[in-house]
Amino acid sequence: MKLHIYEHCPFCVRALMIFGLKKLPVEVCVIMEGDADTPIRMVGRKVVPILEKDDGTYMPESMDIVRYVDGLAQPRVADAPVDEAIKQWCESVSTPLFNLAIPRFTEGDFAELATPQARRAYTAREEKAFGDLAALRAQTPALLAQVNSDLNALEPLVAGRQAIDTTDFILFPLLRSLTIVKGATFGPQVSAYIERVSAQTGVALLSAQAK
Repeated sequence: MKLHIYEHCPFCVRALMIFGLKKLPVEVCVIMEGDADTPIRMVGRKVVPILEKDDGTYMPESMDIVRYVDGLAQPRVADAPVDEAIKQWCESVSTPLFNLAIPRFTEGDFAELATPQARRAYTAREEKAFGDLAALRAQTPALLAQVNSDLNALEPLVAGRQAIDTTDFILFPLLRSLTIVKGATFGPQVSAYIERVSAQTGVALLSAQAK
């Protein structure tokens, strides 16, 4: 199988997580930013991740990929409902979190941004979605204050989490995105959670790129 991704993409992280957990072989292929033809040829629209199965068919949608791969090897890990409190936390923090992460993603060291053209295409795409990224970057202090408060509230919610389940495919990709933000304050429980899930899934954090 082949998994077509962007390295920065939190939805792609979900698909990478399940392959890492199941220890199943997969060829990871990065689609360049600005290349709409490849995903459109595969699934009819510009989207990632895309799983290319051994029979040559394609599957988009991150959680569909997670559930499909989860069914290939026991035990199942993504068959329970998402923890409601953590789901609500993710929904509440999503906007300020990505307002912090997106400007930094456009400057990041990712394979899909390896050419100047690709980086320009990605920056233009995000400016269309988020507006002036420099202005957004200037809001960092206020955004960090909000997100760090939210991170503090997350501490008791992750304190008892051990085995990977469906909830982690929602929560971990968001937190991994936030590791690219210098000044994001992860408490001891959240830090331990991030490190543990990263180790179990083989999905690297972005801490080395934090800015």
